[in-house]
Amino acid sequence: MSFSHYPVMLSEVIGNLNIKPGGIYVDGTLGGAGHSSVICKNLSKEGVLIAIDQDEEAIKASSERLKDSENRVIIERANYSEFLSILNKHNIANIDGILLDLGVSSYQLDTADRGFTYRSNAPLDMRMDQRMERTAKDIVNTYSEMELFRIIRDYGEDRFAKNIAKHIVMAREEKEIETTFELNDIIEASIPKKVRMTGGHPSKRTFQALRIELNDELGVLKNTLEDMVKSLNPGGRMCVITFHSLEDRIVKNCFKTLENPCICPPNFPVCTCGRKPIGRVITRKPILPTEKELEENSRSKSAKLRVIERI
Repeated sequence: MSFSHYPVMLSEVIGNLNIKPGGIYVDGTLGGAGHSSVICKNLSKEGVLIAIDQDEEAIKASSERLKDSENRVIIERANYSEFLSILNKHNIANIDGILLDLGVSSYQLDTADRGFTYRSNAPLDMRMDQRMERTAKDIVNTYSEMELFRIIRDYGEDRFAKNIAKHIVMAREEKEIETTFELNDIIEASIPKKVRMTGGHPSKRTFQALRIELNDELGVLKNTLEDMVKSLNPGGRMCVITFHSLEDRIVKNCFKTLENPCICPPNFPVCTCGRKPIGRVITRKPILPTEKELEENSRSKSAKLRVIERI
């Protein structure tokens, strides 16, 4: 299967990055190079794109797609949390723009044997980086009932999290849970039939929760955002596309703090903590996909774009 990627909110991202032709840009979630290929088209021969992805298939496909670019393109197989060491490796101190397009790629969802989707029967894998040893199968079969309940409740926001966790633990006492369809059956049995008829696929939230936990998606985001903004030159911008309310909350709160880091009590007449703003939030409310895009790409439905500018 070819690694195709419909670049979500492409024109909004390119417009908000304010690309300088000779600038240095980072795409921390390269995927199928949908956004990156257009960033390159907006760069001159002096421009540089640093493209990062942890998925081997993404690296292969995107290397091919970007090979004829006239600018300097540096492609690195890594998690975007490693971006500072990548910049150091290439003797780059600061950059002019960063893009993060979070979540799982269309290719990963559509490649059944990666185990990301509940729609195909496959081993419970869900690794974004296949060099990792642990898989979703390990989480399902080794986490305690309380731990499973926590991640399904917090990352899946599923109101039946307690029951799903209980049923998983009961089922694995009989035999190890190995495939997506085995897990589907367990989840289905945990949710009242009336709810199953109306609430979308019963496995969607649990699969999302397992993927987020396995790949530490929220931890990586939380621990990396501030450093990314600090690496920007003044006037440089960071664009982040999220697909999940917890991701969006992390981005929103981080950007808010970078714009107003003061921790003095509200009744203080002047700031004494000495914390200075390092960014200016461009998007007071997140940018959402247009009706046209929603018609063309249903997977953009929950996407939100937030932008901050370095000061």
